[in-house]
Amino acid sequence: MSIVIDASVALKWVFEEPGTDAALALRGEQLIAPEIWLAEAANALWRHVRLGETTAAEALARMGELAEAPVATLSIEPHVARALRLATELSHPVYDCLYLALALNYDTHVITDDRRFAAAVTDRPDLAERVKLLRN
Repeated sequence: MSIVIDASVALKWVFEEPGTDAALALRGEQLIAPEIWLAEAANALWRHVRLGETTAAEALARMGELAEAPVATLSIEPHVARALRLATELSHPVYDCLYLALALNYDTHVITDDRRFAAAVTDRPDLAERVKLLRN
């Protein structure tokens, strides 16, 4: 069975932080993500550079590692309408809802380290079971 991961999980592969071991353990699974995951990861890397937590060269090297990661990157086009419906129902950004739409389409779950994303589905048991927080 495939598992959807978001950028918050993938970033732990290139930054040593709480949850890194759990994120690395997922690399042995069949991982899928919507194509936006790399752009979201790149934005987070840029933020680390802007805050002086890493250099531009290190960020580029980490981006290269992420681009080579064992994640099947899927087109967002078939999932955008469903993601928009979810976003309006949950009052939560479409970006995160794309991961959820993908999980629903593939009858699987999303693993995230984004507590706001996980909290957005708590009032919807049918969706809450689809979004799982990464174990730290």
